[in-house]
Amino acid sequence: MKLKSSTLDLTAATVNEKRRFPAFTVKQTRTATILALLAWTVAVFDYGLFGTLLPAMQESFGWTAPEAYAINTWIAVGTAIVCFGVGPVIDRLGRRKGMMVTVGGTAIVSGLTAIIPTGMAFLSSGLLVIVRSFGGLGFSEQAVNATYMNEVYQVTEDEKKRKRPGLSYSFIQGGWPLGFLLASALALAFLPTFGWRALYLMATIPAALIVWAIARKLKETPQFELHSELTRLDKAGRTEEAHLLAGSYGVEHSSTAPLKLIWEPKLRRNTIVFSLAWIFNFFGIMIFSILGSSVLKNAKGVELSDAFWMLIIINALAYFGYVFHGWLGDKIGRKRTIISGWILASVAFTIMLSPLANSPVTIVASFGAGLFFLVGPYAAIQYFMAECYPVSCRATGTAFIGAMSQPGIVLGGALFTAVAAGSNTGTAALWVGALGTLISGVLMFAAKPMAEAPLAVAPENELKAQRA
Repeated sequence: MKLKSSTLDLTAATVNEKRRFPAFTVKQTRTATILALLAWTVAVFDYGLFGTLLPAMQESFGWTAPEAYAINTWIAVGTAIVCFGVGPVIDRLGRRKGMMVTVGGTAIVSGLTAIIPTGMAFLSSGLLVIVRSFGGLGFSEQAVNATYMNEVYQVTEDEKKRKRPGLSYSFIQGGWPLGFLLASALALAFLPTFGWRALYLMATIPAALIVWAIARKLKETPQFELHSELTRLDKAGRTEEAHLLAGSYGVEHSSTAPLKLIWEPKLRRNTIVFSLAWIFNFFGIMIFSILGSSVLKNAKGVELSDAFWMLIIINALAYFGYVFHGWLGDKIGRKRTIISGWILASVAFTIMLSPLANSPVTIVASFGAGLFFLVGPYAAIQYFMAECYPVSCRATGTAFIGAMSQPGIVLGGALFTAVAAGSNTGTAALWVGALGTLISGVLMFAAKPMAEAPLAVAPENELKAQRA
């Protein structure tokens, strides 16, 4: 039956009282889905531009290949610092404002990157590292999306999206390959004529427009509104009243700080497993997705202009990887989907780096298959993670784990740089990127599915309480 749309009741609750969250209408759900997709695509567009334009920027700044990889590693260090701070902020500000902060930060970072001078040696590189580190705001947009859309799909009147949230969310998380596709396409079209700075300026405009649209069109989730009221009651010393109000909506409430809560015994195992899996998986993400143009150029001998064409096709294929894995996660479970996808990705990348891939067709096919199975499972894991944390620490948990991608880039970048300097890019991509992807898939065997995670029952209880 349909959910009833109303105003969230935050008045004092009595023992055993049952209440329902107000629903998101079909139109509100559609608007939220579209804006979340656009926000993530634009955030990835800026994030992906650096890797896509790295060969051109390397020439402009006068870096050697190892120096360029080292700059990328230092940027990852700064990005990690920014990402770690985003989750707790979102759990305080709200999902809607969190989306505005992350996308707005993307617009500012893109604009500042475009004006960094190149003639000041170490100072120029230092400025670039500092500015690009704040790209962590844009990267964290996916944590906001996972948190926000998980809560929206719990209370939506759209039966299809409520019953198949993984498939619905996959279209949003597919903004990753769309952002990289956009970066590759615009680089191909405008880099030779206007240079890399113009592309960063282009990235500021859509980001600013999306912030404006979010401010006008997006509404906060009732789950967060309840969380805000519970936090206010706790601060006022009305703890018993807070627990009664939470119980009336079928959710568990904790006054523990979100960053501490994700390490409590009930949630610790998944926090550790997800974090390690992200670290190792981002060995592959950094090498094959972020630095895809460099791998094609230096490992397979592909000309840069041809590499851009290949990446357009490869990222288009990768988008369907999200849709496929989102659908598969609803069918066979998100854990199985993630494990199988990442193991198959490692096999595909191994083939791509071998002599078997010796023509444009075989390179695109094997690289495309690798990205299909590497990035596609993120449609499943983002939603899986959001399901495993309660409202009070959902954004903190997803953002914290997402931030572990940056230590993965730092460690993977250091290993990749060292191996590439000692041998070649192809060898480094194989033993760091492909092997790291394989390890991440194996690690996910230790993750606890939603039904087994003690605090993950809250979303289902919330949903049952809403049905007429």
